[in-house]
Amino acid sequence: MALVVALGVQLRMRRYVAWVYWTAIVMVSVFGTMAADVLHVGLGVPYAVSAPFFLVALGAVFGLWRVLEGTLSIHSVHTLRRELCYWAAVLATFALGTAVGDLTATTLGWGFLASGVLFAVAIALPALAHWKLRMNAVLAFWLAYVLTRPLGASFADWMGAARKYGGLGWGFGWVSLALTVVIVVLVGHLSRTERQRSALAA
Repeated sequence: MALVVALGVQLRMRRYVAWVYWTAIVMVSVFGTMAADVLHVGLGVPYAVSAPFFLVALGAVFGLWRVLEGTLSIHSVHTLRRELCYWAAVLATFALGTAVGDLTATTLGWGFLASGVLFAVAIALPALAHWKLRMNAVLAFWLAYVLTRPLGASFADWMGAARKYGGLGWGFGWVSLALTVVIVVLVGHLSRTERQRSALAA
């Protein structure tokens, strides 16, 4: 319900509103994570199966988006249909990122910290490829975007998990609370910046 409400409000916006957009992002990320976890925990689907499944789903979303609109650039998202394609892609990336992160950390046994380091290196590669090799900017963006979920989750799990599982033992509740505070502070800053820009433009 929270996801439907958040997306409903976002889709009614005629301009970027920081707190509305980032609330929708958080709700989509939670739902995407739950989708991956339900497949694994609830239905017993191995991450080695769900990760490729979500990859195919994301590819299908991108394919449909490209056929319908001719571009996957986020700078072109200014119609309802393009925004629906965008949010479908975001949802698929979070589900894929969750499955891939859990695949490396648990199924492959690399642990949370090693997985975090792996994704930190991986997320830098599209930026370097765009900078040095002139990789297409849209491709570089979406490659990096997919990796944000397993990167953040790996380090969050490392901080929250008990020491016997290779974590720091801080507790998932405290880590979630701290990250929530960080998100609220950053979104508050974005909202103030947005109001200042609007005031200067008026």
